Amino acid sequence: MKDILHKSEIKEVLDILKKLYPNPKSELNYSNPFELLIATILAAQCTDKRVNMITKDLFKKYKKPEDYLELSEEELGKKIKSCGFYRNKSKNILKTCKILVEKYGGKVPNSREELMKLPGVGRKTANVVISNAFNQDAIAVDTHVFRVSNRIGLANSNDVFDTEKDLMNNIPKKDWSDAHHWLIFHGRRVCKARRPKCEECPLTKYCLYYKNQIK
Repeated sequence: MKDILHKSEIKEVLDILKKLYPNPKSELNYSNPFELLIATILAAQCTDKRVNMITKDLFKKYKKPEDYLELSEEELGKKIKSCGFYRNKSKNILKTCKILVEKYGGKVPNSREELMKLPGVGRKTANVVISNAFNQDAIAVDTHVFRVSNRIGLANSNDVFDTEKDLMNNIPKKDWSDAHHWLIFHGRRVCKARRPKCEECPLTKYCLYYKNQIK
């Protein structure tokens, strides 16, 4: 049965992750809050690498919400097709851009609540934007954060929202945004979904998943 590590163990795990992944930041390429919002919507069920390939050209021509509104859903869909679910993403991006222009003067709102009212923007996407674009303390629970935190014992939940609450309770607020990136990087590089590289992982001393595997 899963459990959660003691506070002292959590601190040691975070210290190790901090040393492993210094100066953490998003691997999505963006230069302002609007670009990050678009990139994060595109990143659903898609790799950051693929999104960056798409936005490299997209962001050169379409720099603000008004620019996107000159496109039809089909036209935008062709430009983002390789990221998957492109029809839905195209529809949501255009609806979001329309709201940004009409309600926010073309600016991206800096609150989670307002962001979550935008089409295609769930809690995870909103947390990514407020954390990275507006430097607010937040933990965005994507598939990597969910998997790694529950494996190690930083959280104990089968639910994304409850995992976020566990992490907020167990990690100092000042570290929330960095911890989000530490867990993503560790999930991509070491604690992979199908074949975690436990033999390379410096967290096995604490990791509940590892301890259960060697019983």
